[in-house]
Parts: sequence; C-alpha cells; structure tokens
Amino acid sequence: MAAQLQIAYLGPEGTFSHLVAKKRFGARAKLFPQPSIFDVFDFVRSGAKSLGIVPIENSSGGTIYETVDCLVDETNQLAILEDLSLNVRLALMGRRGEKIATVYSHFVPMRHCEPWLREKLPHAKRVPVASTAKAAELAARERNSAALGTRDAAKRNDLDILKFPVHSTVPNITQFYCVGRAARPIPRSSRTTIVVTLPNRPGSLYDFLGCFKNAGVNLTRLLSRPIIGRHKAYLFLVDIAGTPDQPKIKSTLAAARTTCESLRILGIYPVHSMYAS
Repeated sequence: MAAQLQIAYLGPEGTFSHLVAKKRFGARAKLFPQPSIFDVFDFVRSGAKSLGIVPIENSSGGTIYETVDCLVDETNQLAILEDLSLNVRLALMGRRGEKIATVYSHFVPMRHCEPWLREKLPHAKRVPVASTAKAAELAARERNSAALGTRDAAKRNDLDILKFPVHSTVPNITQFYCVGRAARPIPRSSRTTIVVTLPNRPGSLYDFLGCFKNAGVNLTRLLSRPIIGRHKAYLFLVDIAGTPDQPKIKSTLAAARTTCESLRILGIYPVHSMYAS
C-alpha cells in the first residue's frame, strides 16, 4: 500500500490554512499543524511524501514575508506546486447573552474587520493573537469575550456564531501556495515564479522589467527583499503570467537572464479556482 500523503500547514487546527488543506486534499492525506511557516518548510523537506500549505498574501493584510523569505532562501529545496486561494468569510463567535468586552483574532482579520468593529463593538478591547484558532480558544475560556475566525473554530470550542459573515461587503481573499519537492510542471500550469538578483547600478531594474514590457508579458507580482549579509542589496520575487513552455515566455526569460546577476525558477504551477470559507 502506498504511503499516505502528509500535508503540513500553518496551525493550529481551526485556522484558515487548515481549512484550505482540508478543501484541497480532504481524506486523501494526513494533516499536520505546524507552529510557524518555517516549520512547515522544514516538515516538507524532511519527508518524501510531504507537501505544505502556506499563506503568501491577504488582500487586507498584505504580503506574508515569512513565506517569501522561505521561498527565496538559496538553501530552500522546495518549489511552488500550486496556487490556492480562499474567499475568507469571518465569523464572530462567543456566547449568546454575554456583553462582549474583548475581541480576539489574528491581526489580519482584525484589520479587515476594523470598520465593522468600530461601528458594532466600539467599546470592546481588540487583542491580536497568533492565530484565529488561538483566538477561539481564548474566547472559550474567558467570559464576555469573542473571537473572529472560522466557523469550524467555533464548533471546535463550543462557541455560538454571533455573526456570519462579518464585514462581507469588502473582499477578503487569502492566497496560499502548496509547496513540495520540485516536480515536472503539469499541462494546465499557467504561472511561473522566479527570484532574481540584479547588478547594483542605475537602471538595472528598468532593464529587467523592460524585457517583459517589450514582449507584452504580464507580471502579477513584484516584491523586493533584502539579501542577508549584503548591505543595501536586494533580490526580487516575480510572478509571471505564463510558463516557459510558451515560446514568448521562454524567449523573454532568456532575455531577462542577460540583465540579471542570477535568475532562479521557484515554480511552474497551476492556479486553482477560489475556495469559499
């Protein structure tokens, strides 16, 4: 019998990363919560049948730089295998009949719901914690407390859902990567992610980006990160709409390489349809 696929995700149970892992892999895999994104990468590197689910960006909270730093690390042995996304709909959970004095959540949901909280719970203290799952645990232990998180977290902690969805008029989308050992790109792959370093001279970024502009190739993400151990030196994480098996992308990447000190492909992968929470 083949070994069961092991999926590491940013835990604990009841987080949105957990929800995405369940929606993507269901009963086909055993799920392992990890305390940090760095731990997710370590878990996947240690097992031949392991994959990881990590958040990369939230439309309200921005880029998850811990994921970026793990991906661009030169010692990283993992590749981006899939792009997953979740339409995050938050639940306010607590106990019916109690006056809410404190609201717990991760800082990203808290930031997204700030206008709603100011209007509906203006006197409640807002306390950011490590995860939405942790927020639910705290709300379950303390009277007059509530949490913003998943409906699954409410069920796990025997809490009432007081409002769902919260602040739903503003999109709240979280994008995730499925990471694993480098694999042959599948036919439906539609995006490529690269990491590049550029010469430290005027116009180097302009020259690099010009290769894509001149070819009419769309870039869907461009992030800069400092290079550890080098003063005022940066690398760039770049998402490209297309894959190197397309002649235009192949020739554009070849041209871009001539402007770089280094160019490394981090993944060629499909973009899945968005999940609902």
